[in-house]
Amino acid sequence: MDVTISPRRLRGTVTPPPSKSMAHRAVVAELLAGLETFSVSPTLSEDIRATIACAAALRGAGESVLDCGESGSTLRFLIPVALVLRGGGTFTGRGRLMQRPQTPYFDIFDEKGVVYEQAGDRLTVRGRLTPGEYRLPGDVSSQFVTGLLFALPLLDAESVIRLTSPLQSAAYVDMTLDTLRRCGVSADCTNPDVFRIPGRQRYRVDNLSVEADWSQAAFWYAANFLGNAVEIRGLNPDSVQGDRAIADLYREMQAPAPLEIDLGGIPDLLPPLAIMAARRASPTRFANAGRLRLKESDRLESVAALLRAFGVGAETGPDWLRVDGGMTDSGGGVDVDGANDHRIVMAAAVLASARREPVTIRGAEAVRKSYPSFFADYRELGGEIYGL
Repeated sequence: MDVTISPRRLRGTVTPPPSKSMAHRAVVAELLAGLETFSVSPTLSEDIRATIACAAALRGAGESVLDCGESGSTLRFLIPVALVLRGGGTFTGRGRLMQRPQTPYFDIFDEKGVVYEQAGDRLTVRGRLTPGEYRLPGDVSSQFVTGLLFALPLLDAESVIRLTSPLQSAAYVDMTLDTLRRCGVSADCTNPDVFRIPGRQRYRVDNLSVEADWSQAAFWYAANFLGNAVEIRGLNPDSVQGDRAIADLYREMQAPAPLEIDLGGIPDLLPPLAIMAARRASPTRFANAGRLRLKESDRLESVAALLRAFGVGAETGPDWLRVDGGMTDSGGGVDVDGANDHRIVMAAAVLASARREPVTIRGAEAVRKSYPSFFADYRELGGEIYGL
């Protein structure tokens, strides 16, 4: 689906959708608690629909293929869960999902005697997890830590997760630990590189309410940075979501001097921060961002390509992006590729609000992955969109 946006200033109030990260965790916890239904609505996003469908399949009888769509959280959270509940399973996915690294799990499986085979977009794992030590890197993805934190409490003795490199995106693991606590499951992490998980635990679910998503709110913060007037409601300022950092970064980005931002713990904030950087008078450098090359798109390159389409200088390195800034509202119409990446599409739409000429976004349906109502909200704020 291609859409064309005729630039209009955005004005009004918006409530971001429920947190996708928290919703994934709520579904997995409810699966492990044995609930017959899930409290999270499958209409939240395509990623959540994938997690609910896979969780339902794991709860059922017989062999089934677990279609994870394009959701890395679904795949990595449920691989160890499937081993504990069913002795394994077959996983499939679309887009770049099955190209994203699973080596931290595979190294563990080689040590633990779990059999796995990946052929194209299909991954099959067979075996059982046993209590003991699980060593994995912390700098590939926190999703591997989360998957093990969900599964290991169900084993019949204590297990230990030992990180072999510093943990990136630690806030996402904090979110998992918070979910475990709310379900009566304990995990000792007094040492930041070691998690001790007692065995023979049971999940008890009472109320796993899901708060509004700070990573989606970040695009409306960016809209305001570009001169719009959007009131963002429903956010928890004390949230365990690491992306609440956007509130402080919004203020930092207003400084006139060159700025460097470490994305190690907040990788999802790159697209909204980058379009804010486009309007700054001074350059902005985003560092510690190598993992963004393994998202729905190579997000360092797709963000840089988006900015260049709007006439903003941008340069990438192995794990960094530099944005020159200085974007104006002048210039002709813009035609941009959404790169099959929901966050690129939303960034392009927000940038369009700061232009004078129409902006066409190719592949705009990618927003369904995380924020299906994005364009409806955009319209409610006064945006003029054709092609929906």
